[in-house]
Amino acid sequence: MLGNISLWQLLILLLIVVLVFGTKRLRNIGSDLGGAVKGFRKGMEEDAEPQEPQKLEAEAPAESAVSDQVSKRSEDI
Repeated sequence: MLGNISLWQLLILLLIVVLVFGTKRLRNIGSDLGGAVKGFRKGMEEDAEPQEPQKLEAEAPAESAVSDQVSKRSEDI
């Protein structure tokens, strides 16, 4: 169905949209949409960059605490 729309019909539709919303509001919508696309692209580029691996120091105390608990329980037995 959309293949049957002619250039004149699109121009008339564009004219109606401009009359309803006004050029200032359409300009604001366009700039907001452009900013959103730019932010999305920036976010995608940041995700594509390799990130530094997280330090394992945070895990080391947790592992030592577990091993301490295991050794205490083995002493109780």
